[in-house]
Amino acid sequence: MVMKESDSTLDRGDAAPDFELPGVDGETHALDSFDADALLVVFTCNHCPYAQAKFDLLNELAADYDDLAVVGINPNDADEYPADSFEAMRERVADGTVAYDAYLRDGTGAVAEAYGAVCTPDPFLFGREGDAWRLRYHGRLDDALNPDDEPTELYVREAVESVLAGEDVGIPDRPSRGCSIKWPEA
Repeated sequence: MVMKESDSTLDRGDAAPDFELPGVDGETHALDSFDADALLVVFTCNHCPYAQAKFDLLNELAADYDDLAVVGINPNDADEYPADSFEAMRERVADGTVAYDAYLRDGTGAVAEAYGAVCTPDPFLFGREGDAWRLRYHGRLDDALNPDDEPTELYVREAVESVLAGEDVGIPDRPSRGCSIKWPEA
């Protein structure tokens, strides 16, 4: 397992790169599929211990906020990492391990690349501005730096509250920590 920290190419205020990706629900999802005031796009996967450690937090966020859409996007090479296959993603949703608003497959890694994601989990929080989603926060979900650490600060919850209140996010972007994205071969 290689641990990475992200350094996004997106800056606060930038528009979210659009995508059309298949979801485990059998639907194709794009940015305009999500009717909410805030959108949390998290590049994640099934096998990485850093990503696994955040499943519960992401599920809680999806359940706690009606005006927030939580979208997991798995960009990992499923041939090399079968635990990240589309079927395995479906199993995680079916058994309740993942309960996000959508769990999507980025089979080529192009969407992760467009966002500048490099690790799992790598979260990007957007607020709606007219017809566009604008980046409001990119960084760690909380202050737990390792999978077995208990967080004491939930950065993402504070950021979501700010976005939903129509306020600027006051917490600084901090590089996400997690397993490197396992890029599919072109």
